Amino acid sequence: MTTKTPCLLLVALADEYKSLLRERFELIDAPTAAQRAAAIAARGPEIGLVLTNGATGLRAEEMAAMPRLRLAAAQGAGYENLDVAAAKARGVNVCNGAGTNDSCVADHTLALLLASVRALPQQERALRAGLWRDALPIRPSVNGRRLGIFGMGTIGRKIARRAQAFEMQIGYHNRSPRADAGEAVYFDSLLALADWADFLVVAAPGGAATRHAVNAEVLAALGPQGHLVNIARGSLVDTAALADALAAGQLGGAALDVYESEPLPPTALLDFPNVILTPHIAGWSPEAIRATVELFIANVDALDAGRPLLTPL
Repeated sequence: MTTKTPCLLLVALADEYKSLLRERFELIDAPTAAQRAAAIAARGPEIGLVLTNGATGLRAEEMAAMPRLRLAAAQGAGYENLDVAAAKARGVNVCNGAGTNDSCVADHTLALLLASVRALPQQERALRAGLWRDALPIRPSVNGRRLGIFGMGTIGRKIARRAQAFEMQIGYHNRSPRADAGEAVYFDSLLALADWADFLVVAAPGGAATRHAVNAEVLAALGPQGHLVNIARGSLVDTAALADALAAGQLGGAALDVYESEPLPPTALLDFPNVILTPHIAGWSPEAIRATVELFIANVDALDAGRPLLTPL
């Protein structure tokens, strides 16, 4: 009987997805900080695989406690807290789940944008309170408006394609122009993009290079009729600056799926009626989660067969 490779799972998964992993590996389920520390202390020398995500990550000292570690994988596209340099220095392969939830995130982005611009939560609360449309402000449409996308990666391009179905004009800021951005207009700074845009979607990678990229100046450029949507990482938006802009009436609204305070809600934003909050679920659907697990297994298969990883970092 073949011995299954111990696989440390650092993220919470439903049983149906953990069953897929148990078919192939000896699963060490450790989604909490206490379980994680205990599992590494007790089983570190045996662990050959780790499945984590960008927010949860994997630290250098944890890898050092796992001398048989062959692959550290981020479940989704993000990997900001996975120490890739430390992994490579130890000869550990690293990969992510790029492409598995891009469509789901793009769908959620447009849902947030429409809900914010059309004030859907406020409209429902007003109706439940007995108010009819004549007593409410008329909300603008999104068609024909200018959408700025900060980060024109795979998810950014999917957002752009969906926005084009709403006849929106698309602009973007990226580290450099992309040949595959279609008719989207490139802006060489985030500030210039915000000044041009009616709505700004944040879809860039997290990390030190992009921390608080959306700051007070960018929010001021977006303006009092502007709307901000963040489906990337909470660190890209300066929460205090966002709260200040909302309090001063300098921004039309914000719709956020990610926060600097995760998993705690952003306390500074909770009292604003023109803020929509979802609990980092943009990339979560049964189809997307299953795809991330299947991709992880496919990457392990490639590693075992001596082939290149499908989504290497």
